Amino acid sequence: MHSGGGARSSRADQADQRRAELLDATRRVVLERGLASTRVADIAKATNVSGGLIHYHFATKDDLITEMLRSTSDSEIQRLREIVAEPGTAVERLDRVLLFYIPASRSDQSWILWLDAWAVGVREPHVRTILLELEGAWIEILGEVITEGVATGEFVCDDPQGSAERIDGMLDGLVVRYTLHAGNMSRTRLLHHARVAAAREVGLDPAVFSAGSPVSGR
Repeated sequence: MHSGGGARSSRADQADQRRAELLDATRRVVLERGLASTRVADIAKATNVSGGLIHYHFATKDDLITEMLRSTSDSEIQRLREIVAEPGTAVERLDRVLLFYIPASRSDQSWILWLDAWAVGVREPHVRTILLELEGAWIEILGEVITEGVATGEFVCDDPQGSAERIDGMLDGLVVRYTLHAGNMSRTRLLHHARVAAAREVGLDPAVFSAGSPVSGR
């Protein structure tokens, strides 16, 4: 007697793959058209499938957008945790966080997506929820890095949580300025500001940070 478990597993794998393909296509369409302007029909066209098939996997457009943003957020948080877990001093780990946070360029696709999400999130609760989850995770991980640096004696900081919140907020503001306005804000200057602010929060001279190699932003 043959079990139907294998067939069910295969169908589930196919469904997961289809969902992943739809999420990837959604991200590409959103980057091209913007969150507010993206329609299910646009995603259907990009994937050469029917709108009905998309609604089979995602009941509404909001569900699809939410899942795409959450998938992107989860991937970035996972990568950040991997970066933080790599060997090195507290200073090196903090610098890796800063390098990962800032955009690789003004056309950094991840930051363009999140800037768009911020604008939409003002009025759309399902988008705002993802943004709050992402921001909370970044602050939590950054706070852990600072706390561990204090424990090893590398940092001096009596409020790691507050420092993490200030660094995160400062970086967000600088990145918005860097991304939207060319001006005199180069990526090198952006990184310098990030290092100076972070160093002051943990009681260090900014010169302790090495030049480092650019790492892709969020």
